[in-house]
Parts: sequence; C-alpha cells; structure tokens
Amino acid sequence: MRAAQVVTTTGPADVVIREVPDPTPGPDDVLIEVHRVGTSFPDLLLSRGEYQLKPETPFTLGVDVAGTVVSGPGFEPGQRVAAVGAYGGAGELAAVPAIFTFALPDSLSLDEGAALPMNYLTAQFALAERGSLRAGETVLVHGAAGGVGTATIQVAKGYGARTIAVVSTEEKAEVARAAGADEAVLLDGFKDAVLGLTDGKGVDVVLDVVGGDVFTDSLRVLATQGRLLVVGFASGQGIPQVKVNRLLLNNVDVRGVGWGAYAMMRPGYMQKQWAALLPMMESGVVKPPVGKVYDFEDFGLALTDLDERRTLGKGVVRVRD
Repeated sequence: MRAAQVVTTTGPADVVIREVPDPTPGPDDVLIEVHRVGTSFPDLLLSRGEYQLKPETPFTLGVDVAGTVVSGPGFEPGQRVAAVGAYGGAGELAAVPAIFTFALPDSLSLDEGAALPMNYLTAQFALAERGSLRAGETVLVHGAAGGVGTATIQVAKGYGARTIAVVSTEEKAEVARAAGADEAVLLDGFKDAVLGLTDGKGVDVVLDVVGGDVFTDSLRVLATQGRLLVVGFASGQGIPQVKVNRLLLNNVDVRGVGWGAYAMMRPGYMQKQWAALLPMMESGVVKPPVGKVYDFEDFGLALTDLDERRTLGKGVVRVRD
C-alpha cells in the first residue's frame, strides 16, 4: 500500500509517499480502509524528530483517520469510522486498536470524521476533566481558528458555556465565529478587550495552545477561581514561566492538559469521551470546520501550511475517494 512516511527527520518538506507492506492487525485491532487523514501538530513534530515519541525511521505519519472497516472486533465491515493513534494512520490501510476507533454518525462526512478525534477528545478532556467547566461559565480560546481552537469553541458551547475567541486576523475571527464563538477579539490588546466584554470580571477558563507572550495576560484575564489550561506552545516563543504568587493572590489555577498520555493509558476512557460528544454531534453543536482538503501526495505541504499558521479549521488529506 501507499503511505506518507518520514524517512529522515528533516521536516515536512521531506515527507514522502512510498510503497510499504500492508499492516497486520492484532486480535484487538480494527483494520480500516483509510479515506481521509487529518493533519495535526504531532505529525509536524514527528516529521522533525521533535515529538516525545521518536519512532525509528522510516515510519508512517497519521494521527487522525476516517474511513471504512475492513475487519475487527465490535465493528461491521463497511462501517464508517473515525480513529486516532500516536502515528501510523496515513496509509491506504491502518490497523488501530478498537478502543481508539469510533463509529461515525451519519450526519458527519468522512472529511469531518478525520477532523474529529484528537482535537475534540482533547477539548473534551481539557474542559470537562481538567477545566471542571460548568454551564454558564465563560471560556477564552487562544488560537481559536485552528483545529483545537474550533473544537474547544464547539465543545464549550455543548456544555453551555459562553465563548470568546482570540485570533490574529479578522479572517480568522470569521472562522471562529462560524464555528460558534459568541465573540471574537484580536490578539493585539486582547486582555483589555476581554475585560471589557466581561465587565471587568474576567473569564472562568482560558484554553491556551499558543504559549509565549500571551501567557501572562491570559493569567490576568482570569476571574477569581479561574483556570488556565495549558495545551501547547504553538507560538514557538518558548515555554512561559509562572510566578506562583499571582496564583495565590488571585485564587487562580494553571493546569496542564496532556490528553494523549492520559487517555491512551486508560482503556475505555476515549470511548466514554466519544459518548459524551455524541449528543453534541447529533444536535449539530459539534460539526468540525474542515479547512483545505489536500491530495495524498501533498501531505508534506499540508504540514507546512500548519507550521506556517495558514491552516484554518482542520487540514484534511484525501487518501482515496
């Protein structure tokens, strides 16, 4: 079969499509005929050898996939599914543990299915498990036009929260509003804008995938007992430092969000998450914004666009029609 592979960890420009052996599923795996692959930051980091997992080269990329079942426990042949793994999904076939594979509702396309697993399970984990989000609270979302950002907006809305999107351009503000954000503000001067929108009280939850320079002002816009959820550092400006006296004086928290390490070590946990998201999918609150759809041969270009922050919503790669 064909697969998108990293042969040398020299970045997305050197990702190649090459012939590799078909995967051999284990007894607890689902063999999936892959139609779509969602692009993700782990793919980008894996292509550079910068991810916490460092597979031996050559290896196949692909965290999020959508397609149809060939065989496997708990699923029917031909059933449409979405699935997630650490890597290895970006081929014409993928073998994924059944506990990381999910039946895709009829209301969602395969493009949308490939945009679902990692981002929406991360958002649900961040908001419900780590953020203790309650209906009526206000959630501020950084990087709100990207895959995790748009997922967080929609999941927060599904939990009955008010959402404020922070974006770098007006074009991205339109993407965030289309995803369901109640308000959108520009990154430059966001602190004062957000305090204005909340009558000076601040927000209950900040989800930060950006890090860098925005971190301190994110702490400053937290209301009393607010929670800042650290998901990533997409700005590339390094890892911010926390002055803990600020946490004490304002009664606020900084909480890490490491969904993959948590969920993959707890069999059945992702299925419970998917069950929590299903009513949101069925109501239409969760409907992943798909950005550009790339040809399979352009997998590296899709990752380059992600790296250079050109991706709006979730980038998706078409493996087959």
